[in-house]
Amino acid sequence: MIITKPTVLTTTVWQRSGKGNEPVVMIVLQNRDITVECTNIGCAITAIYTPDRHQVKKNIVAGFTNWELYTINKDYLGCVVGRYANRISHGTFNLNGKTYQLTVNDRPNHLHGGWNGFSRKVWKLTGTVENENECGVEFAYASPDGEEGYPGNVQVTVKYILNNDNQLHIVYRATTDKSTPVNLTNHSYFNLTGFEKRDILDHYLQIVADEYTEKSAGNTPTGALASVYNTALNFTNPRLIGSHINCFPGDMGYDHNFILSHRATKKIIKAAVLSEGTTGRMLTVYTNKPAIQLYTANHWDGAIIGKQGVAYQKHGGVALETQCWPDSVNHRNFPNTILHPGEEYTATTLFEFGLMV
Repeated sequence: MIITKPTVLTTTVWQRSGKGNEPVVMIVLQNRDITVECTNIGCAITAIYTPDRHQVKKNIVAGFTNWELYTINKDYLGCVVGRYANRISHGTFNLNGKTYQLTVNDRPNHLHGGWNGFSRKVWKLTGTVENENECGVEFAYASPDGEEGYPGNVQVTVKYILNNDNQLHIVYRATTDKSTPVNLTNHSYFNLTGFEKRDILDHYLQIVADEYTEKSAGNTPTGALASVYNTALNFTNPRLIGSHINCFPGDMGYDHNFILSHRATKKIIKAAVLSEGTTGRMLTVYTNKPAIQLYTANHWDGAIIGKQGVAYQKHGGVALETQCWPDSVNHRNFPNTILHPGEEYTATTLFEFGLMV
């Protein structure tokens, strides 16, 4: 089929029984060059097919062969994580004079929303858009007061919009009836060879950041900011991911938060560029979020046979998680991540797919 304008295809793969149970759906967004597949389980991106310099299309993100595996998804393949992405030290924070204890699922910390965060929920399909310039889908989730220990009933929507410029916009919105931390991101892993190469060590990466948040032995911020210069974290100019990846034996690779901005902003800026020479594929990441987490699939061990039909090995993909600074709720000098009643959390990330010049 020749795609002449952006198109949305919707398929129901499982109609769950019981009142209020959302059906599981698979959504396909297509333009002339790019195909994006997603599901309402975890609001996950399950595949992105892009062309190489010879116009051969491959799926460049990690995903499962069976949709049911997204209900477990301990590695967060492609999903939206929340209510708070990244770590909260010891799962505790103080807010309005009260101490909250969240679930601890990454000892000793709370990670990516807890044991059953947004990444494992079945979201509601609330709408699609299809016109001459773009196509897209919107998912929504209502997070109840007390879920994973968080205060407040939080209403969340996420839109995936694919346009004719080969850009995938991810638009996040949230409101609450009690003050609560909110920090959402998408956790897609990229391998620009379409996983034909088992690792991403020969991918070039640029991150537009001069500083990172220094980490403690517990893998949470110390509160100090450090310069990337003269360190293995200097990606200010494009550099092979594999060139210094062994400098972090404790992490088994990269698992670091880079600072894009010191305050919240509506301005969307370039955050990172990922490229791979043999295919010519390139991914540029833009966002108005103040940080980006670099994670290089340090614990993949071949146990997952991915959608490409290959086992996902250590360093097989790279996640570029646009987000707020980790553990901000416990550091007064970090940008605010508390959403209050009457306010709206809004954030945008843009993945632009192209070819190296």
